[in-house]
Amino acid sequence: MSTQQQATAERRTGTQGMINNLMEERRQMLVLFCQVAGLEPYARTESLEQLLQNFCQVLVDYTAFGHFEVFGKISDGTERRSQVLHVAEEIYPGFVEATETAVAFNDKYDISDHALSFDHLSEDMSLLGEEIAIRIELEDRLIATMLAR
Repeated sequence: MSTQQQATAERRTGTQGMINNLMEERRQMLVLFCQVAGLEPYARTESLEQLLQNFCQVLVDYTAFGHFEVFGKISDGTERRSQVLHVAEEIYPGFVEATETAVAFNDKYDISDHALSFDHLSEDMSLLGEEIAIRIELEDRLIATMLAR
């Protein structure tokens, strides 16, 4: 195997590992999202507060992974395939919008620095769910392009 072929194989292995990690982060976030959503109508309980806290942490981890790992690889020049760069550029605005919604949700419902109000949790979960669905569609487009040979 030539040095060029070996380098390409190593990059693809790294890409596959990164995608596997992203998918695991996504899976964990979706499981917790469904658990929180399944508790509606929301009544203040310690278990809901703890579940919401866990969800916020995983949501932030998932959101950060997409930005710092996936788009970080693209923006730092590690990814050189023009089709991947084109798709990344195309989806980035929607990706940022979904991220901003997730960060706003976390800021509102992370109980580490303020008391919680559940008055708008149902609406906020609905909006977040819509943005997560959009983000997943965008991620899947990028992933498909990254995995294309």
